Amino acid sequence: MPHTRDQDVPIRQLLAGMKGFRARYYERRPDSMRQLVEQGQKPKILMIGCSDSRVDPALLTEAEPGEMFVVRNVANLVPPYQPDGSYHGTSAAIEYAVRVLQVSHVIVLGHALCGGIQGLIRLRKGEPDQNDFVSPWVSIASAALDPYIPPAQGDTDEERRKAEFERLQQKPDVIERAAVRTSVDNLMTFPFVRERVEAGSLELHGWWFDLDSGDLWAINSQTKMFEPVD
Repeated sequence: MPHTRDQDVPIRQLLAGMKGFRARYYERRPDSMRQLVEQGQKPKILMIGCSDSRVDPALLTEAEPGEMFVVRNVANLVPPYQPDGSYHGTSAAIEYAVRVLQVSHVIVLGHALCGGIQGLIRLRKGEPDQNDFVSPWVSIASAALDPYIPPAQGDTDEERRKAEFERLQQKPDVIERAAVRTSVDNLMTFPFVRERVEAGSLELHGWWFDLDSGDLWAINSQTKMFEPVD
């Protein structure tokens, strides 16, 4: 396929953004960046967000450079602690943030209209799957569907399950929030996370961003239920 100038537009936009960033932080506010260079990063927050291009954590929170340590993956999932010698990018980021950077807060940020959660629902529904990596990854949150999809014990139950899957595919926000809760629970399987939480030096948070309305919901630490944030 011949190269067209239209293909260059996204790259040109990014390069213009980089120039703007340099002007804003290196030319107008050089002291802040110089401090980060010379003293290193000291963020207080680890944000675990989704790779979805619509929900960049830094843009949503208007965070400044150095304020958040961020890891993003499909469906903002936290796997359980599994030190088996394989490749674990998210777990490595959690370990670095908690053990090395000594963050005070870990936030799991989910969102509405998450393609990864839709994929999880289709996976549990038994639809054909051709993904090499996405499906095994989103299955981390498979237990989040269990309260909403009881096992079938007959033809009537099977029809009820199909209807429930259809409902969840049309309105998956309940599973999106349940998956956030599963990830927060999985954080506690990491010994170094649990140790600091129990010592009171680390707090875990579960957030869900409504992409349609712009509202933010958070897990109430007492009730464990999601509530809108004022």
